[in-house]
Order: sequence, then structure tokens, then C-alpha cells
Amino acid sequence: MDVFLLFLGTIVFRPYVFVFLAAFLFSAIRLIGWPRTWRFWLVSWITAFICEYSSTRTGIPFGWYHYNGSTVGQELYLSNIPFIDSLSFSFLLYAAYCMALTFLLPITTNREREIGPARITMDLHTRTSWQTLVLTALFFAGIDTVIDPVALRGDRWFLGKIYYYPDPGVHFGVPIANYLGWITVGVLSLLCYFPLDRGLPPQPSSPSMTPRLLLGAGLYYGVLTFNLAVTFWIGETLLAVAGILTFLIPTVLLWLRIFPPLASHRTGGIESDKFV
Repeated sequence: MDVFLLFLGTIVFRPYVFVFLAAFLFSAIRLIGWPRTWRFWLVSWITAFICEYSSTRTGIPFGWYHYNGSTVGQELYLSNIPFIDSLSFSFLLYAAYCMALTFLLPITTNREREIGPARITMDLHTRTSWQTLVLTALFFAGIDTVIDPVALRGDRWFLGKIYYYPDPGVHFGVPIANYLGWITVGVLSLLCYFPLDRGLPPQPSSPSMTPRLLLGAGLYYGVLTFNLAVTFWIGETLLAVAGILTFLIPTVLLWLRIFPPLASHRTGGIESDKFV
């Protein structure tokens, strides 16, 4: 009963996290189906928890940091780790995964309507490739360059001061080791998930895959926008501008990838465009 009450307290205490979690479940089930979704969630959550548990005791892989226990009794903890913290890694990794897939999956422009996004093919080889693994890990660590500095200043907004680094780092107080740890969590999670994906029945691809994939990319930008808004709100203008500049070029490239210029050619009287 105590655990259940603490879980309810966690929902009340961190409602915005559960909104993102619900968005993850909704978009992931639509894109990859429930069998893949729960495997993705479980693998990434366990990996993140183990890495957090290790890092708070050995400094590996995030570097040394400590939770101060200021919210014990208000939200659910697993050992010394807030439950919601390691859980957040799952939807952030999925959002980064969708960003990588949007850049790497084969696409074909929509020539029938001359407008709208390109059609994305959910190719198994591409979505479990090393290129997808690397790009996902980079997007995963990239969004934390905005999240972690503002979370470190949680005493200035409704997160609260829940953790600290004994040796503040060069990136707005965050050590570079922390971002290397995020890359490690992303790589390890996908190395475990990709074989599970390959072992499940193949997924049919259809034109509706594009908006489903964009839901995941939208989750990425939803989390990013939330954290940038908080950053501006607490008066950390330099940090917010740095975050915007970090994602400016990827955002432009993403737009051009989904809405490419239509350069048509005709082959035997049939008009076609392909961008791979």
C-alpha cells in the first residue's frame, strides 16, 4: 500500500513526465506495435537504472553524481534512484530513435498529391543498423545537453533540487562524462533491443507510417520545447539560446528530409521521385 501511495504521489508530483510517458506509449504502439514497445521500454529502463545505480556508487558511466533524497516520501524511489528518473530514459531514447529513423529510413516523395510529407518505409535492416544506433545515441545525448543543465537548477523551478555533481562540469555545471554516459545507455539499450526487433514478426509498411514516425519526432521536440521554456522562465537565457542553436541545423535538415524539394523526372511516361 505504501508503494502504491508513493506511486500515486509520483504522478501528482511529476505530472509532466507522465504526459511524456503517455505520448511515448501512444506513438510507439502505433508505429512499432505493443510487442516491440514493451520490449523497448523494459530494456531501456533496466539499462538506465543499472547505469544510474552504478554511477552513483562508482562514477561509471555518467561520472560521479548523487541524489540528495530531498523528495523521499513524496515520490517513489528504487534504492537511491527516483523511479521517474530512470523511467524517463525510455521515452527520451524512443524519441531519439524516431529522430534517427526519420533521417535514415528510405523515403519516397508523394507524387500523387504534390504536397505533404515523403513516404517513409519501415525497413528492418535500416532501423536496426549501426548507423541508426550511432545517430540515436547522439540525438539521445544531444537532448540531455538541454535537459541536464536545467534539471541541475531544479531548485529554481518545480522540479526541486534532487541531485548534484560533486565536481561541477564545464557545460553549464554538467560534466562531459554525463553525456558520454547517455551515449553509453543509448548504445547498450539498442544493442539489446535490435536483436529482439529482428526476432519478432515483420511489420507491414504503409503510407501511414510517416505520420506515426513523426509522432515520435514530435515527442522529441515536445520535451525539448518544455525544457527550453523552463530555461527561459528561470532566466538562463544563454543556456536556452545555446540549446536552440544546437538544434537549429538538425531541425532544418529534418524538415528538408520530410518535405524535400520535388525534382521530378519521367521514365516511360511515369513520374517518380525517390530519395534514399
